[in-house]
Amino acid sequence: MSVEHSVVADLVAVLAAVTHGEPRVLTTEDGRALPSGPFELGHRSLQSGLRSWVEEQTHHPLGYVEQLYTFADSGRYAEPGGAAHAISISYLALTREAATPADASAQWQSWYRYFPWEDHREGEPALLSERIVPALRRWTEAAGSAELRAARAQRTALTFGLDGYAWSEDRVLQRYELLYELGLVAEACAADDAAARAACLPGASMRHDHRRILATGIARLRAKIKYRPVVFELMPPDFTLLQLQQSVEALAGRSLHKQNFRRLIEQQELVEETGDVQAGGAGRPAKLFRFRRGVMLERAIAGSKLPLARG
Repeated sequence: MSVEHSVVADLVAVLAAVTHGEPRVLTTEDGRALPSGPFELGHRSLQSGLRSWVEEQTHHPLGYVEQLYTFADSGRYAEPGGAAHAISISYLALTREAATPADASAQWQSWYRYFPWEDHREGEPALLSERIVPALRRWTEAAGSAELRAARAQRTALTFGLDGYAWSEDRVLQRYELLYELGLVAEACAADDAAARAACLPGASMRHDHRRILATGIARLRAKIKYRPVVFELMPPDFTLLQLQQSVEALAGRSLHKQNFRRLIEQQELVEETGDVQAGGAGRPAKLFRFRRGVMLERAIAGSKLPLARG
């Protein structure tokens, strides 16, 4: 196959964890990339290739993984050597954060370091009202026709929860892609365009399209926790109900009503008391819980979910 017609397949992993109430992702290159590597002839399968690269770069073994998406847009980024086309095959893995060895080029990062506009646990971020929404309004008004202006207005309203539409936690990728289209994220700007980069929003950039892939992983996980109790993959064996709620809030990016949360947890029969209490701390000791043994087998049953209805 000639260079002009060659294809490079990059395997990319989004390893998600929740630590001390913060959603985390395992990165490489000082937070500028996700664990990744090319699919090679020696790999038995795509997943075996992914596992090999992740363990080599992070020393963190992978458990359950699921495929996210294959990004194959033409011209997404140039590969060394002049390859004509590069595709990224991405995967999501849920894990528990572990200390990375000193010789591993991996670091855990809060995913809100990359998407600060997605964290609504303390209310709507000022970044939205002060910079993002005004930019969206200007873009809408700059449309060359009434028809295009209406289409842009509807798109921005649906994507960012404006003009009577509710904010949807799942639209992480759509929000990032719209901000990219408007030139408001660093990946959309040329490295030598100082003026454009000065207009970029806060939020760490990543190489190639890794921030886009991370957005896809966050969106997938936010959608899944609404109808599957996948959060148990991220929790320690024993936990308090407050810790469970804080983990769900961290993933969803917004706060939950305490009593509604606990009521639905009880109704779903997802957890059981261990008989122990949390040691230390002021006030009444909190009971410790664990996921019921049956949850491991029943987590695919429709209707087993964690509450994300607004309180």
